[in-house]
Amino acid sequence: MEKPIFTLFLILSSLFAILSTTIAHHPPRSPTKHTNKHPSSFIQSSCRATRYPPLCYHSLSGFGSKIGQSHRQLALTALAVSLSKARSAARFVSRMKNAKGIKHREFEAVKDCIDTMSDGVDQLTRSFEELANLGYTNGEDFMWHMSNVQTWVSSALTDESTCVDGLSDGHNKGGKVKGVVQKRVNNVAQLTSNALALVNRFVSRYKFAKLQV
Repeated sequence: MEKPIFTLFLILSSLFAILSTTIAHHPPRSPTKHTNKHPSSFIQSSCRATRYPPLCYHSLSGFGSKIGQSHRQLALTALAVSLSKARSAARFVSRMKNAKGIKHREFEAVKDCIDTMSDGVDQLTRSFEELANLGYTNGEDFMWHMSNVQTWVSSALTDESTCVDGLSDGHNKGGKVKGVVQKRVNNVAQLTSNALALVNRFVSRYKFAKLQV
């Protein structure tokens, strides 16, 4: 049991090390409208644009000092949190296929879920790395990179939703494993939905700022 825990620790450490390094190399721009706003207020107001505001604030409020007033760092942190939870959920789902007493239909649904969750993790990894390495690229190049991020996060959300829907199939009703896996993956899907909303918000604010020039 120690090896999986140690591996998880290394993954999370590396993930947030990348996030911290990115923030250090790309400090938030000096805000014009939020100069006196506390980070927690900034996060809370930004989370209102998401589908699950309480979950959004709860998952991001601990990173207020790193996020500051930056919409980019807010989106990047949301992706980091979603990716971390997706990795954890993928490992959990993989273990559940060997759960004692699992029914055949449940096994098949969980097996399909493992594939979709693995693809979702890949999509979130790509989106996180793309935004982390973006910096403050301007113009068409910026929009091309951000379009990639939006596409990959959307794909990850589709993968997670597919897993949840597969476990919700009428043929799988009554399974003990189904409910446990569904709850775990649904939480990841909600975090990913929130991350996508914050990415879209970041892009929208960039477009608005360009129109004001």
